[in-house]
Amino acid sequence: MTTALITGATAGIGAAFARRLARDGQDLVLVARDTARLKEAATELADRYGVRAEVLTADLATEEGIAAVEERLRDAERPVGILVNNAGFGNQGGYLSAPLEQELAMVKVHVEAVLRLTSAAVPGMRERGFGAVVNVASVAAFLPRGTYGASKAWMVSFTQGVARDLGGSGVRLLALCPGFTRTEFHQRAGMGTKNVPAWGWLSAERVVDEALRDLARGRSLSVPSRRYRAVVALARLLPAGGLGGLSSKAARTYGPQRGRRE
Repeated sequence: MTTALITGATAGIGAAFARRLARDGQDLVLVARDTARLKEAATELADRYGVRAEVLTADLATEEGIAAVEERLRDAERPVGILVNNAGFGNQGGYLSAPLEQELAMVKVHVEAVLRLTSAAVPGMRERGFGAVVNVASVAAFLPRGTYGASKAWMVSFTQGVARDLGGSGVRLLALCPGFTRTEFHQRAGMGTKNVPAWGWLSAERVVDEALRDLARGRSLSVPSRRYRAVVALARLLPAGGLGGLSSKAARTYGPQRGRRE
C-alpha cells in the first residue's frame, strides 16, 4: 500500500482525490489550512475506507507552510507515492485590480509551492522506480487571464517538461486542466456563476476519474470532458487577441474574488 499526499484536500477536487484514492486503498496525507476540517475529513476517510489518514496543517502561501510539506515529502521512512498539488485560489478582477501582495501569494501557491513540492517528492520516487505527481491547473491556462491564467500555464508547461525529462524512470507527471467544476471554490469566494450554462459544469468526481485514467495511460495532460478539450483546441488555434470573449467569461468566473480551493 502506498501513500498519497494531497494539498487543498478538504474540499472540491482535492477532497474528491482523497475519497477516490482512499477507496483504491491508498493511505493519505491531507494538507490544508483548517486543522479542524482536516481532522474531520481524515476521520471520515479512515473509518469509511480502512486507510491511514494523516493530517498536516499548512498554508502554502507561506514559507513555513511549504517547508513543512517539503519535509514530509522527503521523509524516506514514510514515502509518498502520489503527490497531488491541488491548493489554489483566484483574485478579483484583472491586472492592477488585486493588491500586489495577493498576486504574489498566488504565484507562491501556484508556482513556487508546486515547484518545491514536486522537487521534494520526485527524487525519492525516481530512486524507488515509481511514483506520480498530479498538478491541478485549469483550462484558464490556455486563455489570456492575467496572473491566474499565467500561473496555470506555467504549471502545465512545467509538468509536461518534467514528465519528458523523467521518461523511463517510472515517475509519471500529469497536468490536470478542468473547466467549471462544482466545488466550494466559487461559493466560498462569492463568485457569480449564473452565466455558466448547466452543460458547462463537471463534477469533481468525474474530473478525478478522468485524471487518474489519463495518468494510467501515461499522458502528461488531462482536460476532462470533450467540450473542454474542444475549448482548449480552439484556444490553441486562435491568436490571443481572438480569445477575448472566451477569456472575459473565464475571468468573471475563474478569478473574480480571492477563494482558496481547500
